[in-house]
Amino acid sequence: MGALDGLRVIEIAGRGPGPFAGMMLADMGAEVVRVDRVPTGERGSIANRYEPVGRGRKSIALDLKRPDAIGVLMRLVDRADVLYEGFRPGVAERLGFGPSVCLARNPSLVYARATGWGQSGPLSQAAGHDIDYVAIAGALDPIGATGGPPIVPLNLIGDYAGGAMLLAFGILCGVIEARSSGAGQVVDAAMVDGASLLMTMFHGRRQAGAWRESRGSNYIDGGAPYYAVYETLDHKYVAVGAIERQFRKELFQRIGYLDAPDPMRHEDWPEVKERLASIFLSRTRDEWTELLEGTDSCFAPVLGLAEVPSHRHVAERSGFVEVDGVEQPAPAPRFSRTPGSVSSAPPAAGEHTLEILTSCGFDQEEVATLLDLGIVSQPSGLNRRQA
Repeated sequence: MGALDGLRVIEIAGRGPGPFAGMMLADMGAEVVRVDRVPTGERGSIANRYEPVGRGRKSIALDLKRPDAIGVLMRLVDRADVLYEGFRPGVAERLGFGPSVCLARNPSLVYARATGWGQSGPLSQAAGHDIDYVAIAGALDPIGATGGPPIVPLNLIGDYAGGAMLLAFGILCGVIEARSSGAGQVVDAAMVDGASLLMTMFHGRRQAGAWRESRGSNYIDGGAPYYAVYETLDHKYVAVGAIERQFRKELFQRIGYLDAPDPMRHEDWPEVKERLASIFLSRTRDEWTELLEGTDSCFAPVLGLAEVPSHRHVAERSGFVEVDGVEQPAPAPRFSRTPGSVSSAPPAAGEHTLEILTSCGFDQEEVATLLDLGIVSQPSGLNRRQA
């Protein structure tokens, strides 16, 4: 029984932060019902089981462009604690399930909205993706090598850290408050806000004169020789993060860097980095790992995705689980009494349509009508009477 056992969440299916937030909530025991679109017959190139961010849910397929489908959704809203969606501002209202409608139906509902630009502002109606929100938030410009362009940090900062985790945090804040006040509210979780929030420390340091605007010239942006990535003899890489003096001393002693120039002098950083690069090129990644991993050198090998599950630290902590034959990161964080777990593999669109309709009080005749009219759907292999 996870820490969120008993929490009922409706996820309006989408991309980016929504699926990841749903995974986090489901991993911790929440009952997450994903409202998928009625399939059109076209299938994506990746099978459901290879989309682990969809794990742990039940799925109902609804054609939300039809009023009768909104009626079905309202039956779900009646028994939910949370509904979240990721449409552009105004779309849910036009479809008939905006916050005012849902909160009138269920006054204690937390209605969360995940968007790139937020519910207001001159860009709120513009299309965008992670890279755009991260760029506006000032989180893209500092990442990259000196003299080079910004480097795209996957979609980790906007979609996931600044989007999904902000969304999940906002949802749980709303739920806690609603349980004391009895009143729900709307959560505006914008990726541009979340990405900007992640940069809070750097805004302070810039204004204090302790952060250089030029890329790759600061102590934790790859500029400092003691906080950098180095290539090894076998053309792999290692990462060192020996910021503190005692950790630098141990690192340098172990690798044989014992003389000047001083790594703390900013003007000497290029020369120190060049000398360290030469040292790390003298051995393979695994040889450096054997020498340095687990010491106070602040060292780690740079692992590829396929290598992560078998790393001794990750394996010892059971950091990966296998679901439907697919290896994937285990739920986190860890709890001593109510641990998270993966309750099921990612569902097909509409896989639990009958079960969900039955739980909301629809009888067999109503279900049959909804299916016949195409208002709801289920995978073709499921029996209509299966619940």
